[in-house]
Amino acid sequence: MTLNLVATTAIKKAVVLINDLDTSKFPLLLTRILSKLHLKDERTFSEEEEEKLQSSLSLTDGDLELVIHTLEFILHQAAYHTAKPGLLGQQLQQIELEEEKVKVIVDAWKNAAADVVTKLRQRTITPKRLEEINWRLNLQMAQSNKSKMKLPNAMFELKINDEDSEAKEKIRFEMTHDELYSFYNQLETIQKQLDNLG
Repeated sequence: MTLNLVATTAIKKAVVLINDLDTSKFPLLLTRILSKLHLKDERTFSEEEEEKLQSSLSLTDGDLELVIHTLEFILHQAAYHTAKPGLLGQQLQQIELEEEKVKVIVDAWKNAAADVVTKLRQRTITPKRLEEINWRLNLQMAQSNKSKMKLPNAMFELKINDEDSEAKEKIRFEMTHDELYSFYNQLETIQKQLDNLG
């Protein structure tokens, strides 16, 4: 599957706005968008910066938002498909971006693509990530009503890192031999499915 930008109504409107932008200011806008593309929940520009941009680029609030979102979308698509600069240029021409703007976007993509793709690959879908697993085996030998018994179990401690809050969390649980065996079989199934995708 390769990059295929479709000129939706919103993209067509954004293309007209982008074509009208001051070419000397456009590379700065693009550089900032590329530098923030990998951040999930952070806005590319603060409210104060957006107000200055509206004035500088002579755009309304809604038009500026459309331009930023469209450029972010195009660059996300290029990153997702790891698009070659030539293909990106062709796609931008097909949605009727003017040659000057196409050249600026393609040049910016050439310079930033490797870094952007690497950062996006490192980004996780969920903010919580497993950092460490500790475990130990226990053997329960007796209970108050049973004097002789052997009940093995495994105790686990998972250390979870939350990227959003910088908090670390510990989850503790134990499993019997049967539960552990069932869990192991599920992990084997997951591993096979991952291998088939790779």
